[in-house]
Amino acid sequence: QVQLVESGGGLVQAGGSLRLSCVVSGRTFSSYAMGWFRQAPGKEREFVATISSEGNTAYEESVQGRFTISRDNAKNTVYLQMSSLKADDTGTYYCAASATPYASNWDTHYDYWGQGTQVTVSS
Repeated sequence: QVQLVESGGGLVQAGGSLRLSCVVSGRTFSSYAMGWFRQAPGKEREFVATISSEGNTAYEESVQGRFTISRDNAKNTVYLQMSSLKADDTGTYYCAASATPYASNWDTHYDYWGQGTQVTVSS
């Protein structure tokens, strides 16, 4: 059973930074593509960033240049470094893992999901 546990969320002022972490159980983390998604109150879940098993990345347009996704295979962990945060970045952030090595911005591509971590940006 693959489990994902996110951490690092919190309350931050606009313009500030946060780093989210997601630890993945299991011995095949290095072969997984990983993604971050978020859901604001009253809105649908949306793609934020993705990283392939080989480290190729892609971002949602509104976070490009402000957020960085990375992975540490030795620690079974994927990170989302968020900078220059805006009120619109507020939401619950979810980590997701795909049993394939290919990055994707489609939530249906992912097989496993974490429970989410709350990020609140005050303006």
